[in-house]
Amino acid sequence: MKKFVLAYNPVSGHAEFKRRLDAFIAAFQKRDAMVIPYRTKKDNRGFDQFVAEAAPDGILAAGGDGTVHIIANLMMHAHIDLPLGIIGSGTSNDFATNLHLNDDLGQYLDSICEGLTRPVDLGRVGEDYFINVVSAGMMTGIAHEVNARMKNALGKMAYYLRGIGELPKLRSFQMKLTADGEDYDMDAFLFLIINSATVGSMKDVAAAAKVDDGKLDFLAVKRGNPMGVAAVTADLFKGKPVDQHPSVLHVQAKTFDISSQEPMTSDLDGEIGPQLPLHVETVPHALEIFCL
Repeated sequence: MKKFVLAYNPVSGHAEFKRRLDAFIAAFQKRDAMVIPYRTKKDNRGFDQFVAEAAPDGILAAGGDGTVHIIANLMMHAHIDLPLGIIGSGTSNDFATNLHLNDDLGQYLDSICEGLTRPVDLGRVGEDYFINVVSAGMMTGIAHEVNARMKNALGKMAYYLRGIGELPKLRSFQMKLTADGEDYDMDAFLFLIINSATVGSMKDVAAAAKVDDGKLDFLAVKRGNPMGVAAVTADLFKGKPVDQHPSVLHVQAKTFDISSQEPMTSDLDGEIGPQLPLHVETVPHALEIFCL
């Protein structure tokens, strides 16, 4: 009988998953598999010991992108060499959405129990890993400023309402980028370094972005014609790629160094990251992900 540690966030996504926990245990038992629940907490100390005692065949992360970020970091720091499954149940589930993991949940659970996996890259900033995106600039701190009660009550709408409030503060910043030794200077509103093509619940942001190509994709919205910035925003909401847009700088590389002339805090998968300057590098095929 296969065993899986199911790490779930009790407050993620309207606090819904904990009400579905029994149904998930039943679904795995139906597939002759065992689920060992792990309730995530503030510091998650002892997670590695929990996994060692459980001796599972894989780990499942149930929650949003922030929960996946936490579990991926715990696994990497503790050198836990097991496949990771993602049960998207948070306000934002970009990485799972990009890989279509939860399009058919029953089929995905079958794939998990059958042991179907694929390797994916991670990004690293200092000692921290990110599975989907690191960003800084205009509106990238909204996830940290939205009240938890508001987020659980309104879901993605909470982000949109907070974002509308930020629009009057729209301003650019001077930044420098070095990507695999190539230098770029620009005045930008924000930048993203992405692993997948789904960011902020917007699909196909960069057509070239792949989770297993050994590279990350840098996108910066440059200051310029206001109509150009408006066109980028419109294309994002329409689900169109913006990596070839004249107002966007797109660079694929293995390593990035980013600095700005003003203090700025980064965001890693929706979690607060370090201040700029940043050194970002790709960790090729760092994790095995359960896939369809």
